[in-house]
Amino acid sequence: MATGRDIQLTKMVGEYLVAAELCRRGLLATTFAGNVPDFDIVAVTKSLRSIPIQVKASAKGDWHLRANSFLDIDYNEKTKTQRITRMKNLNRDLLYVFVKLKTNDKDKDQFYILRAKDLQGIIFNNYKEWLRKCGGKRPKNPKSMHTAIRLEDILGYQDNWNLLTEG
Repeated sequence: MATGRDIQLTKMVGEYLVAAELCRRGLLATTFAGNVPDFDIVAVTKSLRSIPIQVKASAKGDWHLRANSFLDIDYNEKTKTQRITRMKNLNRDLLYVFVKLKTNDKDKDQFYILRAKDLQGIIFNNYKEWLRKCGGKRPKNPKSMHTAIRLEDILGYQDNWNLLTEG
């Protein structure tokens, strides 16, 4: 089982790997070491466009998020059920970089880059399907807004670094 220290190290490694990769690609990048709630890195292009980036790193398994960061979800206390009411308005410039950390010396770290709106669509579809399967009532903790992003959800976004050089 991962300790708090292990989790913190995974987060830090992910952020620094992304910052280093951004610098390799000609962008300035600065990290904020978890002190900013909505992003971890700001990248600056040659044309001085600033891009906020949220990094999610995982050494193994899925990436864990809160669905209610992306969706308005109504919780009915009486029936203990959830219902998605709408998608939240997100920062249109915010990018997410999911990092799958290498697990041995033969592997390479993998990067999946997508717009917050694209991630929101994935979360909407996955969460809606999950609620459908369980009749809107989450089995263990009906109030939980936990959701996971699986690797297969974001495979099409691998090395999508061009999002940082567009427009």
